[in-house]
Amino acid sequence: MGMDTRQFFQACNPTKTLNISKPEDRPYYIDFSKVRGSGIIRRLKRSILLANKPSCQLFSGYIGCGKSPELLCLKSELSREGFHVVYFEATEDQDTTDVDLTDFLLAIARRVSESLEKHNIHLQPKGFKKLLQDTAKFLQTPISLEGEVSLPGGSSLAVGSEGQFTFSLPMGIAAITAKAKDSPNLRSRMRQYLEPRTSQILAAINNELLRPATKALKQKGQKGLVVIVDNLDRIDPRMNESGYLQTEYLFVQRGGQLSQLDCHLVYTVPLVLLFSNQSETLKQRLGGGVDPKVLPMVPVKQRNGQLDWQGIALLQQMVLAKAFPGLSDKQRLAQVEHVFDNLETLNYLCYISGGHVRKLLALMHSCLQYDDPPISRRCISKVIQEYQDSLLRTIEDIEWTMIMEVDKRKSLKGEEECQTLLPSMFIFEYQDSKGSWYDVNPALAMTKEFRIRKKQFNT
Repeated sequence: MGMDTRQFFQACNPTKTLNISKPEDRPYYIDFSKVRGSGIIRRLKRSILLANKPSCQLFSGYIGCGKSPELLCLKSELSREGFHVVYFEATEDQDTTDVDLTDFLLAIARRVSESLEKHNIHLQPKGFKKLLQDTAKFLQTPISLEGEVSLPGGSSLAVGSEGQFTFSLPMGIAAITAKAKDSPNLRSRMRQYLEPRTSQILAAINNELLRPATKALKQKGQKGLVVIVDNLDRIDPRMNESGYLQTEYLFVQRGGQLSQLDCHLVYTVPLVLLFSNQSETLKQRLGGGVDPKVLPMVPVKQRNGQLDWQGIALLQQMVLAKAFPGLSDKQRLAQVEHVFDNLETLNYLCYISGGHVRKLLALMHSCLQYDDPPISRRCISKVIQEYQDSLLRTIEDIEWTMIMEVDKRKSLKGEEECQTLLPSMFIFEYQDSKGSWYDVNPALAMTKEFRIRKKQFNT
């Protein structure tokens, strides 16, 4: 069977996020829930379906492990159940190096109101309008809150009964935040004005947006409103003006306020927070006392060191689906020698990825930069060597000691190990019937340097 190499290369782009609600993306999606051992999306979904009041759930995992496609899958499933779901990536609205609570609240308000306007629900939040007008006056900058305007999502302001343009909340918020985003000084002044009014902002969002929206949605036959905020785990953990790390400030110190929004919420949170001494406070203030759901790697081996062929088989399908999206699993596997010189080469690539889905795509993408299919073991080895070199050049002696400790006990202990080993992809998390366990990135574990260090550690 013929294969379009250009299409295959584009499909392997590791920066592309699959959205299964789009027909063109659906053939590329592989369901890893059976091997990840957690059924996370099902649990998030059931918590919303069974709740009798608004819920707030926390979701975490490695950057690149596949959280966004799973959250978009959650959105699709909840939409089929009759919910109005607003999904957005915080990185599209926020500078991850400089985030404040009021910025975040305004972003949620804009995204929700914009989505509602697309579905012909036009609210007229008078209190929110006044707040924005007063903010504009304080900033002493000309900002128009009325008139026809195109919004980022393609929506525009509606015309009233007398031919006048009505106030549009997303337009008003976008007008102010756009001005502030381009000027650090203006952004600082806006925060100084809005911070003492956080309670007022929350009240306006709840009383003039979320509750009326939920009522209007139910009148249309829908079950309610769900807001999913992705990419919050990418917030830079740098120190802010309050003397806290941005991540701790937003999710822990101000977590109680983030949870007060009167709709179903799903927030992504940085993985490192789950290993900090603030983890319990995070769970109580923001997560309603429930542990955050963590998306692990797709397993490529078991605790006992044996290969996990079920996990590897699904990773095989993920790669082959990029080449043959229209075929069944069995049909794709029959075409493997059009993509690789043999099945063992594909298995090797899947194993080396450690079950990190974005890394697997990145490795495949790099291979296609070198050569056309069928990809040889030699080409794979060259790409893997580059990956291994990039890992090795960053490891310091103290980090090697931490890596060896984790390799020995298969667990992580404390904030320091987490902050050091997880973001750098030295260590991966897996889950099985016994719970979470940790192992060295296979690409790192197969290096000569690792074997030497391990021998020294054990003597």
